[in-house]
Amino acid sequence: MKLISWNVNGLRAVLAKGFDDFFKESKSDIFCIQETKLQPEQVEISYPGYKQYFNSAQKKGYSGTAIFTKIKPKSVSYGIGIEEHDKEGRVITLEFEKFYLVNCYTPNSKRELERLEYRMRWEDDFRDYLLALDKVKPVIICGDLNVAHQEIDLKNPKTNHQNAGFTDEERQKMTKLLKSGFTDSFRFLYPDKIEAYSWWSYLFHAREKNVGWRIDYFIVSKRLEEKIKEASIYNEVLGSDHCPIGLEIDL
Repeated sequence: MKLISWNVNGLRAVLAKGFDDFFKESKSDIFCIQETKLQPEQVEISYPGYKQYFNSAQKKGYSGTAIFTKIKPKSVSYGIGIEEHDKEGRVITLEFEKFYLVNCYTPNSKRELERLEYRMRWEDDFRDYLLALDKVKPVIICGDLNVAHQEIDLKNPKTNHQNAGFTDEERQKMTKLLKSGFTDSFRFLYPDKIEAYSWWSYLFHAREKNVGWRIDYFIVSKRLEEKIKEASIYNEVLGSDHCPIGLEIDL
């Protein structure tokens, strides 16, 4: 099974920048996107053989997630069941026969860390949500999780320490999630690979210089880790400040 995840930073914008080409070339079974920045009625998009599910923010032009899947899910849910978190269209969960798929766009702590306190509540509630699912069947989580977990996961860890996405608090929450029974698929296969990034600032020619961060993930229940076949970063694919990532897993 092949899964793709991509923060498109505006679905309508990326549709004009080759999204269709990559979607078709990827030949994915499930394709998840974050930061759609639209309501479903604002775009006409369909791919033969794929069912589609959108979760949009109440605030127009902000956040939002979507999933295109060839495999019909047994059930679909939106959000994590907590009103404080469910206004921004950040989570879609599909239940399949053997696993849950959770597509997530984690809140950014923002400049001056103005949203860090909220982010900490989100992290605890989202982890509880995943652990509840994991008790029923294994879970695959994907998306822009807005944290570079280790120093190896960004180009300039020293100068970015305590900036949004690389605070001690955010990194500790990722560590806690992984220790609670989950595996970072990319680091499982490539524990020491450097300069493997999925997001680059639009400033200072960061992408040309590969001054980036790895903040997009496929995380799986630990009992699935031996079924991971490949974890990919498609850093040649343009159209967003993020690039797509992929997971091939034998389920």
